[in-house]
Amino acid sequence: QRQLVESGGGLVQPGGSLRLSCKSPRTIFSVFSISDLGWYRQAPGKERDLVATITSSGSINYADSVKGRFTISRDNSQRLVFLQMNGLAPEDTAVYYCNRNSSGRDYWGQGTQVTVSS
Repeated sequence: QRQLVESGGGLVQPGGSLRLSCKSPRTIFSVFSISDLGWYRQAPGKERDLVATITSSGSINYADSVKGRFTISRDNSQRLVFLQMNGLAPEDTAVYYCNRNSSGRDYWGQGTQVTVSS
């Protein structure tokens, strides 16, 4: 069983919305709640880039390209992290990966494809 499992990707028209979810089924609450979480994306032929992060204390950081359009949130009780994406544009097309950092160690999901196209 994977450490992180993403869902919610798909095909959407420009201007549309998607909500990505990432569950950490193998992580106990006490570890998840002190983990920093994030979403990254990788477009074809490009490096994996940060989209948004949320620390264990709730501090949030966004890439400039998604500020005002994307919202990251977490539910520690359910061991979930979300990425609400509004105003999607073709340049948002990528594989989106969930990340959890615990004690300096990174864990990644398998990724979920987001395609923005008319």
